[in-house]
Amino acid sequence: MDGRAAVCGCADYTLRYTVLRRGACSDVGQRRKRFLSVPLPKDTSATRAAILAALLAAVGGAPAASAQSAPSPPVVIVPAPATELSADIMYRILIGDIAYQRGELALAARAYYEAARDAQDARLARRATEAALAARQRSLAMDAAQLWQKLDPSSDRAKQMVTMLSQPGASADLKGDLERLLAEAAASGKTLGDAFLQLNRALSAQADKIAVYRLVSDLAKPYPGVAEAQFAVALAGYNTGLTDPEIAAASMRAVDRALELKPGFERAALVKADILAKGSPENAIRYLNAFLAEAPASRTAASALAQLYVEQKRYTDARAVFQRLLDADPSDREFEYAVAAISLQMKDYSTAERLFENLKAADFGEPGTVLFFLAEIAEETRRYDEAIARYREVTEGDRAWLAKLRIAAIMGKQGQVEPARQFLATLAPDGHDQAIQLKQAEAQLLQDARDYKGAYAVLTAALTGDPDSAELLYDVAMVAEKLNRLDEVESRLKRVIELKPDNAQALNALGYTLVDRTQRAAEGMQLIEKAHALAPADPFILDSMGWAHFRLGHLDESEKFLRRAFAERPDPEIAAHLGEVLWAKGERDRAQELWQSQLKESPDNPVLLDTVRRLAR
Repeated sequence: MDGRAAVCGCADYTLRYTVLRRGACSDVGQRRKRFLSVPLPKDTSATRAAILAALLAAVGGAPAASAQSAPSPPVVIVPAPATELSADIMYRILIGDIAYQRGELALAARAYYEAARDAQDARLARRATEAALAARQRSLAMDAAQLWQKLDPSSDRAKQMVTMLSQPGASADLKGDLERLLAEAAASGKTLGDAFLQLNRALSAQADKIAVYRLVSDLAKPYPGVAEAQFAVALAGYNTGLTDPEIAAASMRAVDRALELKPGFERAALVKADILAKGSPENAIRYLNAFLAEAPASRTAASALAQLYVEQKRYTDARAVFQRLLDADPSDREFEYAVAAISLQMKDYSTAERLFENLKAADFGEPGTVLFFLAEIAEETRRYDEAIARYREVTEGDRAWLAKLRIAAIMGKQGQVEPARQFLATLAPDGHDQAIQLKQAEAQLLQDARDYKGAYAVLTAALTGDPDSAELLYDVAMVAEKLNRLDEVESRLKRVIELKPDNAQALNALGYTLVDRTQRAAEGMQLIEKAHALAPADPFILDSMGWAHFRLGHLDESEKFLRRAFAERPDPEIAAHLGEVLWAKGERDRAQELWQSQLKESPDNPVLLDTVRRLAR
């Protein structure tokens, strides 16, 4: 699955929930040839100096920021020079702080440097040096470090920075330089662990992750009893993509050793969960639950567990974890937002609305986000005029465009299809993606009005100008199914799968169509099983699995899948399928009870209505 969300705040490590790194070579034989020696990352004097300077900053205690995750907000610097700071200097400091918080490190470094130069303040010069290193702005880092040394001649770290950044790199012995730095850190008795924690971050720009892994492994060998060294090896192994079994096994041994040396080592626990999840998300979930049983106060591990649950679409479990975190700290708006968003996904609209109203009052989140969700809740609960008013309030942020499309959709629900189409015609899309979304929105208006021919005409016209748009091909297939053009459904979806072989939704749609509309149920089941392997917790794919088993006469298996689907998403079509299975098993009272409860929520759902009319006459 591809949807990820960052959960680890470590400066040197971001869990797989952000972006799954897939960079390793897949030719095992070729890779083993390279293991005969230890190749160093491709190096130039500039990158070598930057790597060493970044590690030196870590050894010296500098708060290094990661290119993989947003940096923590800096301590606001208020210099105390002999003369009063000018408004311009204070403005530059403020710009630097804001840019740093947003992860715009190059801008922050420049602002801090200019403020340091004008204020003649060594602390600002140090901050500028560190920000420039994190942004890999070597020239600016040198300027800032030289200013720092000039303003504070007694600073050994300033001298070290200038020396390191001045190295011409003639020896190109990166491994040797890193070994010396680590040896110096070990001699100090305090900074070796910090150095290993930052080692992967310092090497993060290197493209050859296999070479980085081998380098980190060699650097860690002299320190078998240092937990952070074992952690660094495991993280470097994970960054290869773990496609090589030897690296995967060695990474797991290293992280287990780190946890043995340092029980409760939170960063190592997160890496272990990440490695486990590559093979089995369920194993990762079990491990994190066990870790939390021993370390219940670990908010980061709890957040990682909740994110795994979300990734597996186990929303009830995810909300329970975030709710426990929120109960422990009711002032934490991030956790309140998480509970609200998952509640909305679960269709628990009253809880979601209450929490989003709290967040709105607190002015939480990016512009438009909370307002958009409140509008969505109003729409889902059929308060259409209120929903339109709320969507109109969303004028900023990424959701402003989607809010306009939702206004048109609601107008369609109110029976104003032509005015809605006219409204859409007034919108100016910004780029290719929005142009496709605009056509999809118009087609959906017509589909909702049961004008399938009109929707088909809109989509096929759009497809003429963009014949390989997987989104348009998929939508055309869905409308073609309504028009009983099953051959076209099959051909369009097969084309989507050619373009995107791992598209679980296309595999599921084609499989479900074959199961539900043809005599090729066994063939359809095979496609649905592929989709299920790609997205094992998707409630709609679970529904398809259940319906395929029903068509094949496997009633008990069918009920099992449909109950899982309905527990994750109480959708009326899933309820229609589950009720039909119960009906076939002779449990007609339970089927009727399920249908009636869903009809109260979705009285116009065509699949649910057809099922009830067909069976409960």
